[in-house]
Amino acid sequence: MYFEPYDIIVVGAGHAGCEAAAAAANMGSKVMLVTMDLRLFASMSCNPAMGGIAKGQIVREIDAMGGYSGIVSDRTMIQFRMLNKSKGPAMWSPRCQSDKMMFSAEWRSLLEKTPNLDFWQDTVTGLLIEGDQVKGVKTLMGGEIQSKAVILTNGTFLNGLIHIGEQHFPGGRMGEVASHGITEQLKDYGFEAKRLKTGTPVRIDGRTIDFSKLIEQKGDDEVVGFSYTEPFRITKQRSCWIAHTSLKVHETLRKGFKYSPMFNGRIQGVGPRYCPSIEDKIERFSGKDSHQLFVEPEGWTTEEYYLNGFSSSLPDYIQYEALRQIEGFENAKIYRPGYAIEYDYFPPEQLHHSLETRLMHGLYFAGQINGTTGYEEAACQGMMAGINASLSIRDQEPLVLTRTQAYIGVLIDDLITKGVDEPYRMFTSRAEYRILLRQDNADARLTELSYKLGLAKEDRYQKYQEKQTKVEEIKQFLQDTYVYPDEINGLLEQKESSKIDQKLKLSYILLRPQINLSDIIDTVTTLEKFKTQDRFMKECLEEAEIQIKYDSYIQKEYELAEKLNRLENIKLPIEFDYHSIQSLSYECREKLNRYKPETLGQASRISGISPADINVLAIFLGR
Repeated sequence: MYFEPYDIIVVGAGHAGCEAAAAAANMGSKVMLVTMDLRLFASMSCNPAMGGIAKGQIVREIDAMGGYSGIVSDRTMIQFRMLNKSKGPAMWSPRCQSDKMMFSAEWRSLLEKTPNLDFWQDTVTGLLIEGDQVKGVKTLMGGEIQSKAVILTNGTFLNGLIHIGEQHFPGGRMGEVASHGITEQLKDYGFEAKRLKTGTPVRIDGRTIDFSKLIEQKGDDEVVGFSYTEPFRITKQRSCWIAHTSLKVHETLRKGFKYSPMFNGRIQGVGPRYCPSIEDKIERFSGKDSHQLFVEPEGWTTEEYYLNGFSSSLPDYIQYEALRQIEGFENAKIYRPGYAIEYDYFPPEQLHHSLETRLMHGLYFAGQINGTTGYEEAACQGMMAGINASLSIRDQEPLVLTRTQAYIGVLIDDLITKGVDEPYRMFTSRAEYRILLRQDNADARLTELSYKLGLAKEDRYQKYQEKQTKVEEIKQFLQDTYVYPDEINGLLEQKESSKIDQKLKLSYILLRPQINLSDIIDTVTTLEKFKTQDRFMKECLEEAEIQIKYDSYIQKEYELAEKLNRLENIKLPIEFDYHSIQSLSYECREKLNRYKPETLGQASRISGISPADINVLAIFLGR
């Protein structure tokens, strides 16, 4: 088979690979996406959901940057919830249940409609390399495909090994073969590779679940969704359900611990701390009599259910026996048991912030190959790798999002400067400036940047500008318009807020924590023009309210962010030998030579480097 040369080859069509291919192709690069199975684009191999705490913010950022994850999620969701709504807006996080089969099919449809993008079903077994420059890939069928850059998004497939009790066999996912050759080749070139593990629970036949014994969890009445431009919204939803384990369930699971590959040492890789297996939870939280489980439907037209919180690598008969002791699952039948999977990853300190490897030009890593876990974390890395590979082949500077711009910037910076010793998962607590990095304002933070790159199209940019103009108009109206005591005191009394005895600006009333803009609109006649069911207008009203209500907090974070950005603007010499600065601590010199930070800000976030070391570096640079 003869292949014409490509600008960029993307290896793997998981969430990272799909976003990488879309971004690179939409920027005008000629892209080849190579995957083992063309039926499984962005496969939801674990739970059938997108978003969640901090992850929902990432999906909205991907959408603001012109990525596809938000659009696909909106088109295939079967339930939507805005999490943490009782807290401040910095914590609000959109999440949806997805139809996993529709999700994969919609991704394929979007990619096949993307110009500049070709597909090839095959297994990549190695890279074509000349010196320190990647030149393409080699495949299992004997093909050689030339390119200027390669993005590896191999997920759990690199030397993947599946464990179920005492059984273990090669595989990237259940029923899919593992990938061999790439790790070994890269190690020969000096790359460091390690092992991690993840897992997944049993899949259950919903026809055998007694839902009357479970707690129903419905979706929100108002479906907000992820995409800033996608008009589609579901009008019906499927419920999720809540179940609980018990001491009897725990006792049954313990019977299988001696066969567990996690406890008997067969699994060497470290698993995700924040999504542990059920056996790990029983051990770590031995004082708990019960653990909460979420029963999640996998689609509109299937009876398959995902038991979130019951991930396990115990023998299948132990899993089955324990499952049937959970209330509501006494007669349950399963489609397949849970399993653990162990796979290779490359510690991300070996990357630049562009996600290009330090040892090989033109080679990019994205997703679980960098030690992360989660669809959203993988997708945003893929998008950034696709963007930066496209910029690189044009000899343009890479795009590096900062910690003050996006959760994506926080994630990549954490990977490069701190590394991982367990699968990395994003949380709001990882972001120092989460009041700035809200899910509602991702478009304001990133759309203009995306438009300049050529990712956000003209219609999206015009809609973004229209929204910003409308938000400012609403804010100005609230700051200029007065409300009188007889108009508002009834509402204030109802909300247990002190009444007013003279006219006040509406914006002052809105500062009260008990009062929402929707309450004022329903009460004050001068705001009747803002009564609307239009989604765009409701978004503008919400954004204006947040900006007024939290203005002092937002301004404070902007000031702190500016201080951080001053450090980010101070560049460090990449090839400098820090052992020559004797006034730095020995640990600092070791860490700086290993991580090779590109800015003083990045250096300040490396574990083991003290503020005193940063001051020494600043003085040295000043000289």
